[in-house]
Parts: sequence; C-alpha cells; structure tokens
Amino acid sequence: MDKQISFLDQLFDRGILYDSAVDGLYARSGIFEDVIARFEDLAKSFGKDETSEAMVFPPGLPMKDFETSGYMKNFPQLAGTVHAFCGNDHDHAGLLQCLASGEDWTKNQKATDIALTPAACYPLYPILARRGPLPATGAYVALQSYCYRHEPSREPTRMQMFRQREFVRVGNSEQAIEFRETWKKRGQEIMKLLQLPCHVEVANDPFFGRAGKIMGSSQREQELKFELVVPINSEASPTACMSFNYHMDNFGKAWNIRQADGSHAYTACVGFGLERIALALFRHHGLETENWPTNVRKVLWG
Repeated sequence: MDKQISFLDQLFDRGILYDSAVDGLYARSGIFEDVIARFEDLAKSFGKDETSEAMVFPPGLPMKDFETSGYMKNFPQLAGTVHAFCGNDHDHAGLLQCLASGEDWTKNQKATDIALTPAACYPLYPILARRGPLPATGAYVALQSYCYRHEPSREPTRMQMFRQREFVRVGNSEQAIEFRETWKKRGQEIMKLLQLPCHVEVANDPFFGRAGKIMGSSQREQELKFELVVPINSEASPTACMSFNYHMDNFGKAWNIRQADGSHAYTACVGFGLERIALALFRHHGLETENWPTNVRKVLWG
C-alpha cells in the first residue's frame, strides 16, 4: 500500500482526522487541535518581544484585495472564490428541479465580492496601507488565518483548507532581510526542541505555466524563498513545514504601503504550516501523544 495513503488511513483509524469523502478536506480531532494550539504557543513565544500587534483573519478576503495581490496572475490553478445564489423565485424553482433530478444546480451561482484567502499575510497589507506611512520602526505583526488552495490530494500534508501562523515584517529592506534570516535560525531551533528531523533549502512558489517556470527560476536564483522541510510522507520527498520569504517591495508597491520617508515598503514573512507540523509530530513520535518523548511533551505541554 502507498505510504502516503497508509499514514492517512492510520490517522482516520485512530480518530485523529476524520474523512469527508473529499480529498484534502478533513475534520480534526480534539487532540490534533490541541497539538496545534500548543505549537502556536511555542512559536509565538519566540517573537513575543518583537511583534507590534497580532491579528486573526477569516478564511476570506475582499475580491479587490485578492486581485491586487496578483495571485490570479501567478497561481490561478490554486485559487478559490466564493459564489452564491443570486437568482429570483423562478430561478430558485429551477434550482430545486435540478437538485431533484441530479442535474447541475450551480448555473445561477455568481461570484461574490469575497475570495478564499490563499496566504495568511495577504489581508494584512491593505490594512497597513490604509493607515498611511509606517513609523520608522516599521510593522511587525503576528497573524493567523485559514487558507485555501485547490490541490486535492490523498497526501495528508496537502490539505485544501489549512491554517498558517505567520510573522510579517514590513519596513525597509534591511529590516525585512534581517527578520527573515533571524527566523530561519529560529525555525530550526524550534524543530530541534520538537526533535523533528529537518533542513532548510532554497525553494520557489508553484508559479503557473511556461512563464511561471522562468519566475520560479528567478526566485531561486535570488534566494527570495527558503523552506524548512521535514520527511512526513516519504524520506525522498520531504514536506515544507515552514517558509521564509523576502518579497522585496512587491507588496509595498501593489498596495501602496509607504515607509516613513515616502518610499515603498519592503516585506518579509515566516509561515508555519500548522497542520503539517502537527502531522510531522504524529509521524515521527507516534499517534499517541502520551507516548511522545518526555522532552517534547515538556516543550509543548510544560
């Protein structure tokens, strides 16, 4: 049996995750959520003296901000939007008839002004832009959001709906780069505390199409993105559990975020894939948390 499916089936059998009959869409158990909460507390403790504020975002963001992000230009294959019934009584009658006959009932669904959030930091940037110029110290925000990416898979680590815990630095280029380098080190420190095998490598985002290959190569050459990977599904193809990203002034220009001197802001972020890190812990330490290594339990539960 395929190892990826085997691990997923183990998670279902032990009631850690619950199957929904849609690949990549699972209910989480109380213990799974507890592991995530404990990990978030650990991650937040590393940046608690630096963050200027904290935010939690819903799984949707305004369509206008989604379009401003450029996501559809770069990753249309992953995007999701919210549609709703916008018809009249006659249309409703037709919808009910389609439901009764098993036909397609979605033809009167129309796009709303909400898109599904693809990355946790996107809702932050328009908020900062509306505030006007940043202070000289910039902004340093802790945030969390549910995210959506359309890539159904039987790999338990590739969920369609998942959470990202992020820290985002907005300011000048030096502040952003220093932030990213600091968190690359911290990410490895965190994984050492959790006794998880890992390494950091240069990476690129899954840009779409022929032009996307060029963009991905450029991203690698400039070393704008690094990932901390852990073997979960297989040793040969470890899974990215953290990412460390330097966006240059791309988002500053997109949303017109200004530094105190009026120039466009530079941004960087570190993202923790919360479900993936929980899965890494279950994969390497076992499905019974009470049997996890004593030091790991101490780090998470005190």
